Amino acid sequence: MTRPLIGITGAHRRGWLMWQLNRFAIWRAGGKPLRVTPQTPQRKIATCRGLVIGGGDDISAELYKGEATLAVKTDPERDALEKAVLAEAEERKLPVLGICRGAQMINVLRGGNLHQDIYAIYAGLKKQKTILPRKTVTLVPGTRLQQLLRGEQRRRVNALHHQAIDRLGERLRVAAHDEHGMVQAIEATTRRFLIGVQWHPEFLIFDNYQNGLFRALVRAARRFAEREKEIRA
Repeated sequence: MTRPLIGITGAHRRGWLMWQLNRFAIWRAGGKPLRVTPQTPQRKIATCRGLVIGGGDDISAELYKGEATLAVKTDPERDALEKAVLAEAEERKLPVLGICRGAQMINVLRGGNLHQDIYAIYAGLKKQKTILPRKTVTLVPGTRLQQLLRGEQRRRVNALHHQAIDRLGERLRVAAHDEHGMVQAIEATTRRFLIGVQWHPEFLIFDNYQNGLFRALVRAARRFAEREKEIRA
């Protein structure tokens, strides 16, 4: 069976570990991974049949009319890259999985905004930065994400973020939240595969539930490729 090409966005000189883990996750799920950075030619990106918008630096506040602070580390080149590839994905209806920063970028580019510092917003929130599954999230019943995670209501995940989704973007709904009410996952309100999770499933390589997210993306990308082939026929 043909492996659909899945683009995985990231910084040009950073995020090597995340790239390798996402690369392995996509390959194991049946896809063909492609590293997409600001230096990747557009003609190569255009051949992708699905996207992973990966984790990394904070999103520039200018993209959602927030106030820039000294506490954030941004990558304007990557912002521009992901703004462009997500715009194309919207036009082509490509399947997309957003991870941490990627989920936030999906929300921002659909008109939403972010909390720049979750610890200033959520009272009693303990500082937590770990690749281990030590945080519990509650999945919203009836969402695509809950179905992908086999109908589970709660899952243990990791946490590496200090920003989070505030106001939802257009045609998005909350798919998971934590005990403080913080958004932990979003998805499209349409049938299109567009899911963003605040955690990092690529680090949870031994969790079959989390691997299911990558398998679902690859399945959606394969269906997308088949539809394209039928249209050209």
